[in-house]
Amino acid sequence: MIDSIFAELEQKMDKTIQSLKKEFTSIRTGRANPAMLDRIEVEYYGSMTGLKQLGNVTTPDSRTILIQPYDRGVMAAIEKAIQKSDLGITPNNDGQYIRLSIPQPTEQRRKELVKIARKVGEEAKVAIRNERRTAVDKIKKLEKDSALSEDESKKAQDKVQKATDKHTADIDKLAEAKEKEILEI
Repeated sequence: MIDSIFAELEQKMDKTIQSLKKEFTSIRTGRANPAMLDRIEVEYYGSMTGLKQLGNVTTPDSRTILIQPYDRGVMAAIEKAIQKSDLGITPNNDGQYIRLSIPQPTEQRRKELVKIARKVGEEAKVAIRNERRTAVDKIKKLEKDSALSEDESKKAQDKVQKATDKHTADIDKLAEAKEKEILEI
């Protein structure tokens, strides 16, 4: 029973780390990255659709993202969605492609991006702590139901805490690396 609690805990904590990595790729650093567009949704025939489902997204160089919509009728909607987003980029439409020129972020924008990265990292830590609490509650319930001795319960709770500490340290490393990447000129 304890092993299944740990397996589930590790799996959920690893998913949190993966989610954090994906979230960090969508934070702009001054380099063109198609993942920046992952969160942008476009209204397409009455429903919200992910931008990447509506066209081919490429990066011809380190400062440009090129979007080639499958349906040219959706170009205006894509432009509108990009302008509404928090990217702070103005799209250029030449009738066939939508070009996004990624400017070097200003010092103020870099500081804002660092704050966003820290906030995302803190949210991931909260998720990890919530998983810890859930696992500890399950262990305490087993102890209360006399399925575990008090010593076994304490050992299991220590093991949960060690897993939490390890994953929290991983989040700190990822956040630190992202901050360094953002502040790099």
